[in-house]
Amino acid sequence: MEPAATARVDSWTWAVRLFKTRSQATAACRAGHVRVNGERAKSAQPVRPGDEVRVRAQGFERILIVTRTVSKRVGADVAVTCFLDQTPPPPPREETALVALRDRGAGRPTKRERRDIEKLRGH
Repeated sequence: MEPAATARVDSWTWAVRLFKTRSQATAACRAGHVRVNGERAKSAQPVRPGDEVRVRAQGFERILIVTRTVSKRVGADVAVTCFLDQTPPPPPREETALVALRDRGAGRPTKRERRDIEKLRGH
């Protein structure tokens, strides 16, 4: 099976398992969460080998270089051969900001608790 020279960006991101459904991939393109070579991508935009695709999903951005175009969904072991992952590693846990968590159903915080929360946030 010879892969096509180009593929739609929504179809390609779905085929290499970046999104669970094709409609999720299309919605991400429509919302501006997918960029091809630095430009905001519409769902029908073609991608070719060598293109840089940036996908913002689940709170972080993935940077991928297309090595092979596919338009049909493939297995996970084949999907990883279709792109080079250039995403930088996430920051260490110590560098991420701590978030004040309250017990569910604890009600509104008291004045003292609000001050402690603000101090924790650095305000």
